[in-house]
Amino acid sequence: MAHPVKHPLRLFAALLLSIAGTACTEAPIALGAFPVEPVAVVLDDEGARLTVDGKDFFVRGMNWDYFPVGTNYAYSLWEQEDEIIEEALEREMTMLRRAGVNAIRQYVGIPPRWVAYIYEKHGIYTVLNHAMGRYGVMVKGQWIPNTDYADPDAREVILSEIAEMVVSFRDTPGVLMWLLGNENNYGLVWSGAETEDLPEEERDLRLATPLYTLFGEAADRIKEHDSLRPVAMANGDLGYMDLIIEHAQSVDIFGTNVYRGIGFTDAFERVRDEYAKPIFFTEFGSDAYNAREDREDQLTQATYLKGQWREIYDNASGMGGADNAIGGLTFQWSDGWWKYGQESGLDVHDTHASWHNEGYPEDYVDGQNNMNEEWFGVVGKGPTDERQQFELIPRGAYYTLLQIHALDPYAPNVTPVAVADHFAGIDAVKDVRRATLDGPLLQE
Repeated sequence: MAHPVKHPLRLFAALLLSIAGTACTEAPIALGAFPVEPVAVVLDDEGARLTVDGKDFFVRGMNWDYFPVGTNYAYSLWEQEDEIIEEALEREMTMLRRAGVNAIRQYVGIPPRWVAYIYEKHGIYTVLNHAMGRYGVMVKGQWIPNTDYADPDAREVILSEIAEMVVSFRDTPGVLMWLLGNENNYGLVWSGAETEDLPEEERDLRLATPLYTLFGEAADRIKEHDSLRPVAMANGDLGYMDLIIEHAQSVDIFGTNVYRGIGFTDAFERVRDEYAKPIFFTEFGSDAYNAREDREDQLTQATYLKGQWREIYDNASGMGGADNAIGGLTFQWSDGWWKYGQESGLDVHDTHASWHNEGYPEDYVDGQNNMNEEWFGVVGKGPTDERQQFELIPRGAYYTLLQIHALDPYAPNVTPVAVADHFAGIDAVKDVRRATLDGPLLQE
């Protein structure tokens, strides 16, 4: 049985310092040609699903960011000139759309006008994420790196920031849902910003209970300002489900970061039976580096994504599984060259594994790390030019996702047999061969 352990930390602390800054105080956009569409969670005899403007919407999404080689979390694309931003988005969003991606995950910091721009020009929605104190909080002029969720002042700062986010973005076309946190339950026990392994069965009710009551209050606060979109959380695996059930009933969607290997084991059934909410995978995937053999391993990455997405499709509404999966956000779009060390070696694609996970046996060795934080991208990065632009180099996983996303499980006449046939026709070996032959030519 899988445990909510050994997961990676996604450090965006410096970027999230902008939460209380200009990004959230920018005036909402008024665009007549692109109205704000209502998004809803539907629960019926066929299961749970998401609808946009009354039409079923299966999230075939991606964790997307933009960090040129040589930069780290302190870099912000949104602080660059419009011409540079548009050039980057044209390249990145065009390739995402070609792969069938219909939603990306973005932390607070992106201005509303670029959320609208991505939707209007490329047809891609944004899952807007407030980290909810995951990487610290500013309280009375002092930066607190480890949020005390029981502190009334810290709670009010977070709730006020969330309300400000919603008011700033609620009239922006392209916002798909509000997302709260990022595996905050792991932050209760990790000692710092570097990736760590979570001790098995680690529980601290004194710290966790205030966290999950805050999730419930945050969802309530959002609904005071916006009734058109659902609220999701990004929990670390299924940790503290008992507290979530007790304190976070206002959350509409159970979002979770899961790294259990090629599948999700009992996650679908447990969320359905215990929480009675849709399940949404806010992070999952595989790195593209074999730590044991010290080499790039595109085949394992593509194979794992195929297996993981197959389970998500099999458990979508009407497919005869748990019927509660509304999609997911693959982790991640492009390699993060800054992830190991975070402030050093930014020009080096580091091959040091920083955490271990038995769910990925291809390169697992007992007592050794096997998960390479800098190699989770389904596309690689070329050198950065003087305009902070860089080439995208598809891996085999990119072509695997392109084929996976071509199928909409909610489309007419799509049955469990059709899903099985669709995935049976996806050959990860051929996808890796195609990536090797094509290289960056896909962008032409």
